[in-house]
Amino acid sequence: MLIDLHAHAPLPGYYNQHPHWGPFFEKGDDGDIRLRVGHWILTLGSPERKAAVKAGKAPSLEEYFESWRNPKSRLAKMDAAGQDAQVLSVPSHIYMYWAEPEFTVPFATKVNDTLAEYCAGGDNRLYAWAHAPLDQPEAAAKEIRRAVKEHGFLGLSAGGANFGGLEFDDPAMDPVWKALCDLDLPMFVHGYNQSVAWGEKANDDKYETTAIVGMQYDETRCFWYMVNGGVFDRFPDLKVYITHGGGYVPYQLGRLDQCNKNLDTTFNKKGLLEYMPNFYFDLELHEKPMRQAVLELIGADQLLYGSNFGGSDAVRHDLTEGLRISDEDLQKIRYKNALDLLHLDPAKIGRARTPVAA
Repeated sequence: MLIDLHAHAPLPGYYNQHPHWGPFFEKGDDGDIRLRVGHWILTLGSPERKAAVKAGKAPSLEEYFESWRNPKSRLAKMDAAGQDAQVLSVPSHIYMYWAEPEFTVPFATKVNDTLAEYCAGGDNRLYAWAHAPLDQPEAAAKEIRRAVKEHGFLGLSAGGANFGGLEFDDPAMDPVWKALCDLDLPMFVHGYNQSVAWGEKANDDKYETTAIVGMQYDETRCFWYMVNGGVFDRFPDLKVYITHGGGYVPYQLGRLDQCNKNLDTTFNKKGLLEYMPNFYFDLELHEKPMRQAVLELIGADQLLYGSNFGGSDAVRHDLTEGLRISDEDLQKIRYKNALDLLHLDPAKIGRARTPVAA
């Protein structure tokens, strides 16, 4: 069995929700499709798509939308990738923590209801992470509980840093952690492009650095703030899954540990390494030696399968192929850790399932 926990779903149902922030898919001056969130613009052209645009053969917006809104299209791609199930999240460019507070709450509800409708057509192979307005923690906690109770969602999808000015170490976030602990479900952490909130300077981010480099920085910041901020001392059962191979955490773990000991102000009551059982990472790394290194450093018990399915830098081959690993540990990464972490019954994947009890 193979369960992909890092898979994105750009569903038309939650675009065009705000007159300024959108988010919008639209035709650019060159005839290609682009994404716009406020002032920030991202062109979506792969080399193949750019060639099609140049030849005047680019698909229409409606053709793109049709492929996205139909879960059967995803299931066919999952079959080709050998995947039995996916846990879906909204693309990080629509987290909307930077938008007006009166918009972020209803937007989260819209996102989760749209995701639920999509997953319902997925032959019991599609699950979802809940989106929540983390700029308003009390409302976020309420929406997480609703999404789990009404839709059977499997945890929270979140950015790595900057939630309307809040960070993960802020005690104001405690209602979110309490909700996740009460539900015994994890948080899925995926950084987002911070330049989206820069107003008219949003496109001054040369080479999309805040996305391509910054996402991993923010994911590492999540780890650093939560440990140093004593979050796991207040909520020792909280579980956090950091994507993209764990940000930069596994590759600087010893340095982070040593620096934590030397800081003048920290709130963690145990050594940094003692909190590692609270964290999970995936193997979404493009080089097999790097995946092997993370496996040896972190251990199979804390690793999950996440490919960034649907993302521009997705790993499109089997992430576990060629690893020096026992079959028992291989199956932990491919699906067993996911079953335990998310309380999934393997017998119900592909069959009728019911929402998780609140």
